[in-house]
Order: sequence, then structure tokens, then C-alpha cells
Amino acid sequence: MSAAAHSAGARPATALAAAIEGVGYWSRGLPDWNAARAYALGGEAAPDAPARPSPQLLPANERRRAPETVAVALDVAAAACAAAGRDPAALSSVFASSHGDMAITDYMCATLAADPRAISPTRFHNSVHNAAAGYWTIGVGAMRPATALSALEASFAQGLIDALAQLAAGEAAVLLAGYDGAGYGPLGAAVPSEGLLGAALVLGRAPRAGAPRLHAWLGDPPAAPAAPGRLLQRDAGNASAPMLPLFDALATGAVPRIALPAGSGRSLWLELDHD
Repeated sequence: MSAAAHSAGARPATALAAAIEGVGYWSRGLPDWNAARAYALGGEAAPDAPARPSPQLLPANERRRAPETVAVALDVAAAACAAAGRDPAALSSVFASSHGDMAITDYMCATLAADPRAISPTRFHNSVHNAAAGYWTIGVGAMRPATALSALEASFAQGLIDALAQLAAGEAAVLLAGYDGAGYGPLGAAVPSEGLLGAALVLGRAPRAGAPRLHAWLGDPPAAPAAPGRLLQRDAGNASAPMLPLFDALATGAVPRIALPAGSGRSLWLELDHD
């Protein structure tokens, strides 16, 4: 991927490409990709939708104990794999979160300050950034590489770069999941996040009939922000909201080129072919 590619010109020859084989999505009131796509096209959220995702790959007791961020990551990842018709155990995966689980981080910090001996071992092992990736690989029996990364607002773009690089290196398909929950405590005040949001893609190296084709390259940021789509307007307060222009574009098919923040003053430019 060329770091010198300029955003305003034609798509560079060095752009990386992938077929978007499957999509998963969860936000309160939008419990799957069909609901999210309908909302993006002008529909309404479902007031009777579940208040929390319930990933079926976990045993019932694990579903109850898993934090919301893990639950949403696993839910959208499984949905994307199902939509793609891919065996999740055969896919390498990338899990991208801006902050991890801030509720558990706040609990850990407060408990350490008050009474370190009262720390819950169960909550401790859910506090690490690779908790979702660990639950996923154990739950599906995956033997392929699993990556967990965090880069604040650039988290999803960096995860997408990782996934595309794996495809370019020979992987047939890669799962990418982005997710974040609400902020809590002093950390939440410093880096706010609202609600619970997760979205996932299964990206394939080879073209597939009926699957949108994504092309990606690094370039300069856009001169002015684009008008937000309905998914972004709805969940703009969540830390993973920078990924939503891609999902708005996938839902509506109306925006062929978008830019996601990629860090260090750069943007990851994406062009979609919906044919």
C-alpha cells in the first residue's frame, strides 16, 4: 500500500482490494445487518430489539459473564461469517477496539485503589484488549492467527489495513470486527464513548459474484468532512463511530468513495464497486 498515494486523484495502482463477502452489525435497536441496512435507507430502529447481544457460540454461563464488548464482538463476527458462508474456524481474524472494555477498566482501577485483594479473577481476565479475540478463537476452535489492536479513532482503519495485508500475503479470507462500549469513570470522561456498537466484515481475496469489491489506499485527509449517513448520525458518540461511513456506504450503495481516519494525519481511502 503506497503511503504517497493522493486522495484526490484516481485510484492508485497500488491499492489493495478485497471482496466483502459477509457483514455483521449490532447496535441497540439494530440487532443485525438487515435491520441496520433498512435503517440506513430510511427505516426505523426496533424498540423491542434485545438490549444486549447474545453470541450463541458461548455456553450459557459464559454468555452471562462475558462483558458487553466481548458479546457484541462475537455476535457480529459470527453473523459476518454466516453471511459469507465461511467456516469461522478456518479464518484468521482481526479484532479492533478503540478502548477495550472501559467498564471493567474502571472497576479494576477503583478496586485496586480501594482494596486490591477484592479483585475478581473473572473480571480481570476480561480486562485485556484481546479478550474478544481469545473468546472467539476458543469458541469456534480457530487455529488461524488472531490479532487484537487498538489505535483510538484509527482502530478500525488500522484493523482493515491488517486484514488487507493478510489477504495480499495469501490468506483466502479474513474476519475483521470493530467494537466499543460506553465510557465509564475518569477514563470515560477523558475519552468519551456512548452506547454499544459492533460491526464485522469477512473479506475475501478473490472476487465473488454479488459481493461488493473494496479498494483501499492511504492518502491525505479529505478537504472537508462528508455528510454523515444515518448509521453515523445515530451512533456518532460511540468510539467506533469512525468505521460507520463504510457501513452506511455498504447499506445504501450511494457513496463510492469514503475516507476513514488512519492515524498520523493520514486517511485510509476506500472505493466500493457495488456491481
